[in-house]
Amino acid sequence: MKIKSISISSDSYPDRLRHIPKAPEKLYALGSLKHTAPTVAIIGSRKPTSYGQAVTEQIALGLSRRGVSIVSGLAYGIDVIAQRTAIKNDAHVIAVLAGGLDSIYPRAHRDLAIQILEQGGSLVSEYPAGTPPMQYRFLQRNRIVSGLSDAIVVTEASAKSGTMNTVMYALEQGRDVYAVPGPITSAMSSGCNNLIAQGAKPITSVQSFIDEICGSAAGDMDMTPIGQSPEESVLLELIRGGVSDGDELVEQSKLDAQVVAQTLTMLEIQGIVSPIGGNKWRL
Repeated sequence: MKIKSISISSDSYPDRLRHIPKAPEKLYALGSLKHTAPTVAIIGSRKPTSYGQAVTEQIALGLSRRGVSIVSGLAYGIDVIAQRTAIKNDAHVIAVLAGGLDSIYPRAHRDLAIQILEQGGSLVSEYPAGTPPMQYRFLQRNRIVSGLSDAIVVTEASAKSGTMNTVMYALEQGRDVYAVPGPITSAMSSGCNNLIAQGAKPITSVQSFIDEICGSAAGDMDMTPIGQSPEESVLLELIRGGVSDGDELVEQSKLDAQVVAQTLTMLEIQGIVSPIGGNKWRL
């Protein structure tokens, strides 16, 4: 595909980006830069825990089902998890690179970049072909990630994560910042917890967050709870059938008690089940 050069004065230049401080005078793009409303950036750690991976998949899945464009940086970890989930669910994806588009970095994600283009998404950079992805360019790239988005979601990040650089740009640009809370004992959630303490909007229910971003119009998506793993499916079927006690769920599901507890926690975060006291649960 031919790399397109788009000047800031062009009608093809994204309006969201045009009005940020220090907007790139020129963009280079492969694929379609079409924008839906809204557009959400999902960012976070390059080495997420299983919790961070699961939350990222659930948020990306929910947004994708509502037709939201997903923006990220094609980096290892949260970025790629969000993008792959979006691709699997036919969502529009924009990947912002820190070097020329003639050489995908990291090379391990070249196939994903091709999938993004094949599905109608876009690869974007402010650098012409032949520009290497130097470290400082990744930091500059982050203002474009946030600038292309209506809202930024941090699903998991440590206190000193590079993700905070993107958050800084997002706040400067007047974007909404959301963060997923995590255990106070987990260093990998310290960044998100700190953001929430400083005023970021906490995501305590995936469905509530998606409704806030997209609006809760009836019929936009199938609201029947669907398990995203065998464990979730088993527990949802039992709860739907009238089993509400946590101990009974362990016994009837034949799953390990710790697995049941973790799965129920993830279902609660997704807004699919809720505790009603006394170790009992309901849809």
